[in-house]
Amino acid sequence: MIELLAALSASASAGMRIALPLLLIGLLQSDNLWYHIPLLSRIHPSVLVGILTSWALFELFASKKLLGQRTLQIVQLLLSPMVGAIMGISVAQLATAPEPFIWIVGIVGSLLAFVLQLVQVGWFFRLRGLPLWVVFIQDVLCIVLVIFAFDSPQSGGVIALLLLLLAIRSSNQWHKWYVKGRRSHKQNRSQHELPE
Repeated sequence: MIELLAALSASASAGMRIALPLLLIGLLQSDNLWYHIPLLSRIHPSVLVGILTSWALFELFASKKLLGQRTLQIVQLLLSPMVGAIMGISVAQLATAPEPFIWIVGIVGSLLAFVLQLVQVGWFFRLRGLPLWVVFIQDVLCIVLVIFAFDSPQSGGVIALLLLLLAIRSSNQWHKWYVKGRRSHKQNRSQHELPE
């Protein structure tokens, strides 16, 4: 159960950012770096540090501007399932979880990261850009979730589940907003239609 909460915490961080959690998980392992992490273990650590650091800085600075947010939303929506799976599998492997459990965690982590990212995309389009205070909360949550995955998996898992609950509530709000928008659109059309 602890392994699952830790993996959920790590995967949820991938629902906020892409490079930052991968960079942090490697640096938190100190001497091993990304040795146990799927896919990333095949890339030379120096090259990987350069790529992840560059992209993490881009995420941190570009997310503060509207055009940067739009660019990041596309990239993060495409890559968040893969990064969520990598984060979940990595934490489960480090916790020496059984092999079948690791693959289940990878699938769940992938879905969690994708759902969280999808919710952010929805809010981005509804609000026409995320407010700066929301972006700062995303940055902090991403870092906290990765650290909690190792130091306090219960707290990290609870935060991840709360984020999932918020995502579900957001989808209900969007549905109401969409239905209300369609109703008002139909009323406007009926008022502007000319009589035959």
